[in-house]
Formats: sequence, C-alpha cells, structure tokens
Amino acid sequence: MRFSRIVPLLPLASALVITDTEVFQNIEKSGKSIIDNAQSVLNDAFGKANDAYGKVKDEAKVIYSKVHDAGCDVDAWLQGSSFNDNDVEFEEDPNHPHHPPPHDGPPHHGRPPKHGPPHHGKPHHPPHDQKPNQTVYELISKSKYTTKLAKFIDEYDDLVKILNGTKANYTVFAPTDEAFEKIPEHGRKPSKEVLKKILLYHVSDDFYPAGRVLHSYTIPTLYEPEKLLGHKQRLTVRVTLKGPAINFYAKLVAVNIFATNGVIHGIDSILVPPPNVAQIIDLLPGEFSTLELGLGKTGLFDKINSTEYPHEGGTFFAPSNFAFQKLGPRINAFLFSKYGEKYLKALLEYHIVVNQTLYSDAFYDATSDESEDITARPPYYHYDLPTTLKGKYLAVDVARYGPFVTIRINGFSRVTVHDGVASDGVIQVVSDVLIPPKNAASGEQAFWKGEEMTVEDLKERLQPFVDENIEL
Repeated sequence: MRFSRIVPLLPLASALVITDTEVFQNIEKSGKSIIDNAQSVLNDAFGKANDAYGKVKDEAKVIYSKVHDAGCDVDAWLQGSSFNDNDVEFEEDPNHPHHPPPHDGPPHHGRPPKHGPPHHGKPHHPPHDQKPNQTVYELISKSKYTTKLAKFIDEYDDLVKILNGTKANYTVFAPTDEAFEKIPEHGRKPSKEVLKKILLYHVSDDFYPAGRVLHSYTIPTLYEPEKLLGHKQRLTVRVTLKGPAINFYAKLVAVNIFATNGVIHGIDSILVPPPNVAQIIDLLPGEFSTLELGLGKTGLFDKINSTEYPHEGGTFFAPSNFAFQKLGPRINAFLFSKYGEKYLKALLEYHIVVNQTLYSDAFYDATSDESEDITARPPYYHYDLPTTLKGKYLAVDVARYGPFVTIRINGFSRVTVHDGVASDGVIQVVSDVLIPPKNAASGEQAFWKGEEMTVEDLKERLQPFVDENIEL
C-alpha cells in the first residue's frame, strides 16, 4: 500500500544571510571542518570503497531524497531527542482547573539573548554590536551567498513585499550552499505554485531568536495547507545530541543574523512541507504496521487518505506496534479476526480527533480563526478532545517545564513521540492503545489504567459503538 511520491524535490539553494565577510569566512572554514570530520566517519563506515568520497556523496543523496519525499526525516522523528521526555514526570497541581483554556495573546518576546563569539563545531553567532539597517529581503538580495534564494524569491512580488515589510518580525530559516549540493541530480524543478509553498515554509511571521527556537517544539510558518483551513503549517524543533535541528534533519549552522524586521538562521538542508497523516504512517511500517493493517481492514486508511476526507486539521493519537503487543495475543487475535473487525474499527476511531489539532505548544481549532500558543498558558492545562467514536472524548493533560513537555491521555497513556507534523494535522505517538471508558454504577466514567483485560472486557467497552459509529 505504498503511496506515490507526491512531493517533488526542489532545486532550491541559499546560503547564510549576512554582510560581514569575516563571519562568513569563519563559518565556511568551520563548515568545511565539520564536513571533513563527518566524511572521515562515513569513510570508515563504508571501509571497502575505493572511492570513499563518491560513495558517501551518493549515499547522502539517497538519504536526502528519502527525507524530502516524506517532507521530514520520519525515522529521526521517532528517535526523539536529548530532550526526550519519556522518563520525565511532572506532578500535576491538584488545584489547576480542568477546562478548555482561554485564548491568550502572543507571548512577549523581549530583547534577543546575548551570545558569545563563533566557536568550532556549533552554530555560529554573528557579532551584533551594531544595530541592523537592512530588511530580511535586503540581506538576502545583496549577499553573494544567497543569489539563488534571492532569484527564487524575486519571482514572487508578494513575498518580496512581505520580507521587506514591517507588519511582523519575521524568522527565516535559510538553507546554505551545501544544502543545494545535497539535491540529487535527477531532482525535478517544482511548479511555481509548489515552489512558493516551499519558500513560505521557510518563513515565520513570528520572532524566533535562537533562545526561543531552542525552547520551542514547533514553529508556525507562512505556509497554510488547505486541510488546516487557514492555520499555519508548523516546523518541528528538536535539540538532539548532534545539535538543534528543524524537522529532525535540517541542522542549524548559524543563528541570530538580525535584520530590521526579523532574524535569519542558517540551516544545512532544504525544508519541504510534509505529506498527510496516512502517508506518514505508511512510511513507517517498523513502527506502525499493526496500526496500518487495522486501518486497512476497517476501511479507515482509505478514508483518512482520501482528498474528500471531511476534516480541517486533526490529531491522530497513533499507537505503535509495541502498544498493540501490550494488549496481548488473545485480544489482538480477536480484533484482527473477521468477527472482531467492527470492534477494531470502533477502537481505532477512538484515536482520531478531527478539526482540532493539538501540538506540544500550540492548538488549532477549526471552529475558530485563532490559534492558541500553549506556551503562554500555565504549566498545567487540560483539553477534552472529541473523537470520531460517537459521544466519546479524550481527556488530555499537558504539563510543561522549560523545554520538557509531557502529555497524558485519559490519565494513563503517554505521548512518547511528539509532533509528527502533517499536511492535515499532527501525529502524537502514544504508549498504549487507547480504550474507551465504561460507565460505572456511580455514573462516572471508568478509564482503563493498563490493568489486565480480557476479550470480554474489551467487547463490553466497545459494544455500544459497534453498530452506530459515526461516518468519517
């Protein structure tokens, strides 16, 4: 059930945007050193190659092609980061209110943080003892390191106007010349419409200096996919052992290049908008083969992958293969049998939220034109998200502490991998299959807490829904 490669590879390149020649020379020297070190490691790995450089280059292009077909490095997304919160626990404030939070205004950004001089092996910071006197666009158009990027931007008068304007403090993630070299020679130039979407995906109309980038999980961009209905597609940010990365593969190589209307960060790869939720799941059989099999057997995969699928954003709480294994062989055998298929469909529908998109640090509601910045909220907050299983909600609690975020569903299951951004929403990988609660004698809902469950117990919880599931 492999989907066709729908995202063309773009022959787009740019470089670090700054007018200080000395800084660029330092960055170039350090960049070459980093590449040489990486080349040495790769040469050892390929050992028997007569022409190690050629083989490494070819291998890098193959990997780069796969990454850009997906829109992000989905394997790296699953691997998490050095800020992985799987082992982090937050004690919830017993007095915090459990109700949908109000829509707060954007956070105050204050002055950019101070940084030391450029140093070897890490993102570089240009000296900023002088106030900037050029716009983001002017820096790009006048730099010899961004001639190709300037050429592409110049094709769109409205984009030039945006990057020259003062309606916002913009953040631009600018690929370097080395990023252009990663593009396979067979890459086709995208249409003008697609190219503009890609360019917009590199720009945010919010101000993200380096300090704020490193404390963010996602960043909004100017690109607005049709399925998000006017809400902004987001970039993911992770601080890995190899340094900060955007969309899990684009490394930050230079930061805090300030303009009069924003800031520019240099990255070593080109960012491509991601595919939809179904396509991302299809790309990861090692993690989601059981889930994909269930979606296929119940007809849900074709529905959520259809262009006519009626939703405007959404959140898919995706159980991994290991989460299904935790149910035990008897329940799995039942669910994937012919008799259990209707129960399987109800169970999977309980994992799908439409029209409400919950990221680690933002919330989109299709019923509202506004998006909520969760980072402006108190450290603990609660959402009740309606699922496609009739009348059933997921109780979602989010806790933040600095760069760490933990998300729990129904007080038990945890989000183990955050923010798989998609063109039609977001994937949050959960530690357990989510089981609908049953009504206790007191009238309260009895949530499943991971205790041993029999097939009959599962059927009892799902029985009210097997004949009257709402249609997606």
